[in-house]
Amino acid sequence: MKRVFRFFLKSIITLIILSILWVVAYRYLPPPGTPLMLIRAINDDAPIHYDWQPIEKISPNLALAVVSSEDNLFTKHSGFDFKAIEQARKEAEQGKRLRGASTISQQTAKNLFLWNGRSWVRKGLEAYFTLLIETIWGKERIMEMYLNCIEMGNGIYGASAVAKHHFNTTADKLTKEQCALIAATLPNPRRYNSAKPSKYIKKRQGDILRLMRLIGKVDYNERENSKKE
Repeated sequence: MKRVFRFFLKSIITLIILSILWVVAYRYLPPPGTPLMLIRAINDDAPIHYDWQPIEKISPNLALAVVSSEDNLFTKHSGFDFKAIEQARKEAEQGKRLRGASTISQQTAKNLFLWNGRSWVRKGLEAYFTLLIETIWGKERIMEMYLNCIEMGNGIYGASAVAKHHFNTTADKLTKEQCALIAATLPNPRRYNSAKPSKYIKKRQGDILRLMRLIGKVDYNERENSKKE
């Protein structure tokens, strides 16, 4: 039993070390792809469009749009929006439709390191990787990863690919209106097309544009600055 215990303990320690090294590597290097890209490529037998760009070459309107639509408190929280999680739990108990409560940080952790699913194991790993990237990367790097790797259409991943294939432009030239359309489709980018928006997506675009005007800009150092005050 002692040998078995030592084996499992060493295995867990090894996995923790490897996971930390993986996150540290991605702090400086662009990922070659994500598990979701691989799964889609195998299941759909379709090409993957993915072209990494540094955040300086991505329109700041896109970061503002996804914060406005996906995670208003992105620059304020430490990776988790506990109020949204509690609200989602209450709605589920009342029999209402399940809705997501994942932050941009959680979505980034899931997309880069894990697989889709609702199991407790995957959610636990998602929380673990979320803590790691919040600690090791910081907000701007998390956003850079998110904007490059998130699914934005069938076979389309990231700002550069969606700008090229949906708007015939580059990521840095995306307008506020185009960014709001992209953000509007993110809950289900394989169903909704930012290049051919439905009435529903156009309505969401209008809502997102109003929120963008209210928020104004994404301040990646907001949480740190508020601690100093």
